[in-house]
Amino acid sequence: MKTLLTALACCTALTGSAFIAQAQPSPDMSFFISSVGGGDGANLGGLDGADAHCQELAVAVDAGAKTWRAYLSTSAVNARDRIGDGPWANAKGEIIASTIDELHSDANKISKETALNEKGEVVNGRGDQPNRHDILTGSNPDGTAAADTCNDWTSGGAGAAMMGHHDRTGLDDSAAAKSWNSSHASRGGCGQDALKGTGGDGLLYCFASD
Repeated sequence: MKTLLTALACCTALTGSAFIAQAQPSPDMSFFISSVGGGDGANLGGLDGADAHCQELAVAVDAGAKTWRAYLSTSAVNARDRIGDGPWANAKGEIIASTIDELHSDANKISKETALNEKGEVVNGRGDQPNRHDILTGSNPDGTAAADTCNDWTSGGAGAAMMGHHDRTGLDDSAAAKSWNSSHASRGGCGQDALKGTGGDGLLYCFASD
């Protein structure tokens, strides 16, 4: 019995160690999708609140030494000007883009398989339940500000938010349906239920700007 208990304890320790190792993102991680939204739809407390959300999630996985920014545009700020120069890597250390121009071109490597959350997990896309592929951006394909930003990310009620498809999949084969950052605006407002209704969950792209 003593031998059996010792073996079980050993296996449990090894399993726990393996789990901890698996949960740690690559030290090179500089891009992730937030595993959760802010909780109030597109009301993120403005850019400062959105950045703080990204930073908090990064801290939780021991990646808080970097300065994290939400990929969001407002009426006065372009998302592409907020996130540094690259390169950016996901939680597995895979490069998703080397430069800001590559990020905003067809050459970027963003897909359902690479656009992981801060824990290294795949985010649900079209065909999954629930679908969470609508990521808040407020941006045009080139990373400049679009018209729909839910009052610069302070509204959880009326308005609309431009969103992208992290899985590059939509209702058709159009460029918009395949866009990671500028697919369509939310329908029915800026609240959490409205975002879920169009295939989202109030999630953000987070980039390390340094």
